[in-house]
Amino acid sequence: MSPAAANLSEFIVIHAEKIMREWETFAATMQPAAADMSSAELRDHAKQMLDAISVDMDKSRTAAQQTAKSKGLVPAASGTSAAEAHGAMRHASGFSLEQLFAEFRAVRHSVLQLWLSQAAALPADNADEIIRFNGALDLALAESVATFAYHSNRTKDTFLAILGHDLRGPLATMSVAGGYLSRPGVGTEATLRMGARVSRSAATMTAMVNDLLEFSRSQLGGKIPLAPELANLAEICEAAAHDAGAVYPDAIIEVEVSGDVTGIFDSDRLQQVLTNLLVNAAQYSAGQVPVVIAAEGTPDTLVVKVTNHGPVIPQAHLKTIFDPLIQLPQDSPLRKRLSTSLGLGLFIAEQIVFAHAGSIKVESSASKGTVFSIEIPRLQAAPDEAAPGG
Repeated sequence: MSPAAANLSEFIVIHAEKIMREWETFAATMQPAAADMSSAELRDHAKQMLDAISVDMDKSRTAAQQTAKSKGLVPAASGTSAAEAHGAMRHASGFSLEQLFAEFRAVRHSVLQLWLSQAAALPADNADEIIRFNGALDLALAESVATFAYHSNRTKDTFLAILGHDLRGPLATMSVAGGYLSRPGVGTEATLRMGARVSRSAATMTAMVNDLLEFSRSQLGGKIPLAPELANLAEICEAAAHDAGAVYPDAIIEVEVSGDVTGIFDSDRLQQVLTNLLVNAAQYSAGQVPVVIAAEGTPDTLVVKVTNHGPVIPQAHLKTIFDPLIQLPQDSPLRKRLSTSLGLGLFIAEQIVFAHAGSIKVESSASKGTVFSIEIPRLQAAPDEAAPGG
């Protein structure tokens, strides 16, 4: 028979093998992920976590330490903990988040049941022992879940990035086919109409794929790269108006330019921003009222405003309009059609503007319409002039 222990932390160390056997038995029921896992894989980091829990319990024997732990005020240890490694391995093995929680719930039950069955050996302050154990186990659970969630999100974002990249080829073929069918003399009137529809669909899907790729880059920790060069903002506004018109051919888009609008910035990225804003404006514009894109140059900055006179955006939505995967309600009678976007366009626009060290804001009222305003420095640092690590 195993020796008794004066407190729960000692009990965990002395009875670690028995606890791990029960851990392994329960983990084996986590199907289908555990179907072909070995004993070592099922026990993954169990011994290290039990040792860490025991040590953690001994460190939190004062009321102040217990309170700090319950509020998450315990400083994080350096390096990767056994619990964090366990969360990563369970994700790699195909466990679900619910199954990871179930593991820790089973361990809690096993340890307390085994300890409480040793009635003669229990210390007088066994309630405090249980509190310390729960605190240490919850800390390990939080570390495992955080790591599991990180790897889960990273896998999802990597999948989206690969999907977006692989869709570019078929979309390019679709766009070429639409352009060919739209040529006069190639086919019938019906062929021309079909070609125009294919071209519009290709333009819409290309914008969605570009937004998806940029979103995946941001979620995977990458910065939006810039290639600043001397460019004319007037030409970019015209190009963006053309791109938005391909998606919404019935929209009236007017371009206004005042002052010197040349500068050094990433013209392709800025065109992506303006196209996103114009597509958004055309989607919500009212009837035959034009969407206006106005560019203005000042000595130090370039300012662009995109205005539409569709439905007023409620103040509550203005606060989250640049958040990813957020879309406005689709029940407006003035909305031309249901959205075909992913709810990423405005988020990507904001990220590109920020990469230019600029600002973007939106205002919406019945008198002035909805106005998206962008301001960026006229001159951007060339890539080799950027600060290290920036």
